[in-house]
Amino acid sequence: MTILSNTFGISMRNFQRFPDLPDAPALVDFGVAMEELGYDSLWVWDHILLGVDPHFPIIDALSLLTAVAARTTKIQLGTGVLVLPLRNPVILAKQLSSMDQLSCGRLILGLASGWYKREFDAVGVPYNKRGKIMDQSLEILTRLWQEDMVNGQYGSHELKSSVMFPKPHQRPRPPILIGGYVDAVLKRAAIAADGWLTYFYTPEDFTKSWDKVQNFAAAAGKDPAALLNCNQLPIMVGESRAAVEEPMMKWLNSEWDFASWSDSSVASAIMGSVDDCVEQLQAHIDVGVQKLIFVPYEYHQDQVEVIAREIIPRLKR
Repeated sequence: MTILSNTFGISMRNFQRFPDLPDAPALVDFGVAMEELGYDSLWVWDHILLGVDPHFPIIDALSLLTAVAARTTKIQLGTGVLVLPLRNPVILAKQLSSMDQLSCGRLILGLASGWYKREFDAVGVPYNKRGKIMDQSLEILTRLWQEDMVNGQYGSHELKSSVMFPKPHQRPRPPILIGGYVDAVLKRAAIAADGWLTYFYTPEDFTKSWDKVQNFAAAAGKDPAALLNCNQLPIMVGESRAAVEEPMMKWLNSEWDFASWSDSSVASAIMGSVDDCVEQLQAHIDVGVQKLIFVPYEYHQDQVEVIAREIIPRLKR
């Protein structure tokens, strides 16, 4: 049994489709309300620049989680996912350690290498080297959090007798999940981190990739049973599947991306009555999904409440 087993989080809509803009104070209030409703974790999306026409204004993930941390006491705070190569890893190590201290150990890190080349170009990070930068940054974060003094050369990062205190509240560090789809990423999740976070996967496609993650871990001498995983799933609850399918498909196809090289798809959408949704979600749990992270239809309040009050209690065991 892992620390994520049978847990249920919810994502935040920290981005909007222009001309709408995200409301920062309202998002913090949303985080407080999710704790009160009993969700165990709150997850934010991460981009610096997103889209062109339309573009999607977005509130910074880490700033928002820090604000929510100041207003809550129990709900865990997750990045789903943070694009690691876009950030200076030494500065990020300090920021995340401080966030974990401020939240008394409630940080869960979903990290990924990114996919949006235009964003990398704007930040000045070579897109074609993002995998190598990701691996270097993971090692820098881990060493600064777990070692008293760090020495090492990582590209332009020359660590000489580098001491970073305070360490994160969680020991030896916050949980790290790697987001992504291809085999190199799944191997990174198995070996260099604590597990895998995915996005809009059906139970069948989850199983296919999760088996790979476990096999990579076993080949490296790690215990596959100790690995963590999450699946972020869109959901719309209504009278029946027929009643909700059209608006749900319209929303998914207008506001969400599905990488052509992944198994992420609209087929993962959970739709229908409470009974229908419970059955579909149970299928994910049955194949080994530990944490379900809900992406409710347009973040409508009635959707958020019915998930918390009528669906999650029937999934817990």
